[in-house]
Parts: sequence; structure tokens; C-alpha cells
Amino acid sequence: MEGKVLEMFEVGPCEDDYRLGFLIGQRFCSQIRSRLAGDLILQNQLLPFARTTQAKPLIKALSETNQKKFPRYWAELLGTAEGSGVPVLDIILINFRKEILPFISNTAMNSNGDTTDDCSDILVVSDLIALAAHNEDANVSLVGHTYLIKGKLSNGLSFIAYTYAGELPSCAFGFNSHGMAFTLNSVPPTEDEIVPAGIGRNFVSRDLLEATSIADALAKIRSSEVSVGHCYNLIDIQTRMILNVETASRSRVSVHEVGATPFFHANMYLHLQAQQVHDENSMSRQRRAALLPLGSKTNFLSILGDTEDTKYPIYMTGPTLYTLCTAVIDLDEKTLTIVEGNPKKGKVSHVFSMNSKDLNRDLVNCAEVTRL
Repeated sequence: MEGKVLEMFEVGPCEDDYRLGFLIGQRFCSQIRSRLAGDLILQNQLLPFARTTQAKPLIKALSETNQKKFPRYWAELLGTAEGSGVPVLDIILINFRKEILPFISNTAMNSNGDTTDDCSDILVVSDLIALAAHNEDANVSLVGHTYLIKGKLSNGLSFIAYTYAGELPSCAFGFNSHGMAFTLNSVPPTEDEIVPAGIGRNFVSRDLLEATSIADALAKIRSSEVSVGHCYNLIDIQTRMILNVETASRSRVSVHEVGATPFFHANMYLHLQAQQVHDENSMSRQRRAALLPLGSKTNFLSILGDTEDTKYPIYMTGPTLYTLCTAVIDLDEKTLTIVEGNPKKGKVSHVFSMNSKDLNRDLVNCAEVTRL
């Protein structure tokens, strides 16, 4: 299966955040509309649920909670809907997918398969190498429905974010001109661990794109009272540091500093004490990675490209889950490389310098963009 060429849109600074979202929505309106039309979880679960009396207060509370804490990002979300010409409700539902799905009956969820994303990361910081390598895995329906946003804010901060069509940048990976980067791993808490109407994970990760340091990134995570847990791999090229941060509802956070022993993370909590669904896919990838050599960048890419376990491969090619790309962040070279296809074959599509001067070059001003 081949997706479209991964496009990048350069935008900013804008007079306001609504305008930023509007221009992104306008530029990628076809991808956003196509994604919404083909998203079976949206069409078969989220939209029918949204029409029920049970859903209305939940969606209202989620919207109000996140708008109050992150008014700028909420305006960006509304702008994306307007720019792409799609219903605001659809954009709200895909951005709060993980916060809403647990409240849909098990029968409805299981009938359509609620597993939509997984990811695998391998992280190391030693005297010889400092690297974060990440497989971005998602439902096959998302192939061809992602893009890169290269944005500049009015305060001078710039970022690059791998973005799912219609969602806030970025629920996957990104970096900014302060030398801060992150990759994300989904984790599966049990129903008892989920708190309704808390902060959405898409809003937390959007906020991380503006982190000024690794301490600031941690503060942003700790200050968000989330509905559903998540795992954040925080990367600071200035201090040559990687933190694996696992979170859960009720303000629970566990931090593991990555060192010389390579650290593989799939989609299970490894150090935070939280009740979780035992996902055989994730556990299988974790066991397989432990058997493979871990000494070099080539080894790490081979792990992320491993297909030995045909039922639960680390590198996924369908029929449900698909590895959209692999991101490799080299803290010593100060680069982020995106590899499309199996990372063992090294088909590089993009290489970005993470130096702030390079990132601030050649951005399109919002005032110069009308209709594309």
C-alpha cells in the first residue's frame, strides 16, 4: 500500500490562532474531507454516539474544559474546521477520539474494532550515541491522510509537526526552535482509570510544540488533568537528554530518564503504576525487541523494521494497522529524519536540521496566503 507524498505547509506568523488553523484547514481540505469520510470509527461509532442524550453533556464538558485551559488551540481547531469546510463536530470528535471512545458501549466499540493506533520507540543516550527512533503506526485508513506543518508563531517560536488530517499538530511527533522534540506512544488504561471531560491528549501535545525546555515540557504535562493516560518521549538536543514520561488520569506522572541501556517502549505502561488493558500486540513487540541487538543506529532501525512475528510485527503493513513512517531524532547530529517504508531499507523522505536558525528560514506569512 502506498500513500501520497508527505506534503509540508509553511505558515505564519498569523494575526491570531484561528487564522493559523483556518489556513491549515484550507490548504489540506481535500485530505481532511477524505479522512473524515473514510474514518470508520468516526462514521460508525463517534457520530452515532454524538447524537445520543448520553453524549451531549460529555462532549460539551470536554469542549468547555479544553477551551478554558487552551483558548488559543481551541481557536485553531475551530479555524481548521472552517478552513476545510467540514462540520465543527467532526473535528471535535476526531480530536477527542480517545477521550470519548471509552464511554461508548463495549458492544458498539468491539463490533468495529476500536484499535486505531499503536507506536514503537527505541531510545538511548550513551557516550557514543543519543537517539530517539519512532514508528508512527495508525489505522490503514489514515494512509495518505497526514501532512507536515511548519509553523511560526508571533513570539518567534517555530515548529515542525507531523499531523493527522483535521487534528491539532501533533498527536505523533514534532520539534521546535528551542531544540525540544517529542514522540508519543498510546497506552491502554482500563475503564476505571478514565476520568470524563478532562484535558484531551491532542491539546497537551499541541502545547508541547511550544515548550521552551524539557523542564517546561514536564510542567505542561503535569499541569494538565487528563481524561486518559499517554506516554511522552521528551527530547532536548541542547542538554542531550531524553525522558520517557508515562501519565494517567488524576494527575499521575512517572518519569524515566533514558541512559546508555537502550529503552524500547510500545503501548503498555512500563513504570507508572496504573491499571491497563493487556494488549498482546504491544507485549509481543516488547518481547521481540528484547531479543534483537541494540548497539547502533542500524540496529535500532532494524528493530523498528522487524517483521519476524507475522501476527504482531513491529513494522506493520496491515490489514488493520500500518506503519505510516519512522522518525529518527539524532541528538548529536541535531536532525530529525523521516523514513517512509521499512526503515531497514532507509528510504528517507525528509531531513530537518533542528538548529533554530535553520528552522526559522523560508516561512510563508499568513497575510500572503489567500486561497490555494
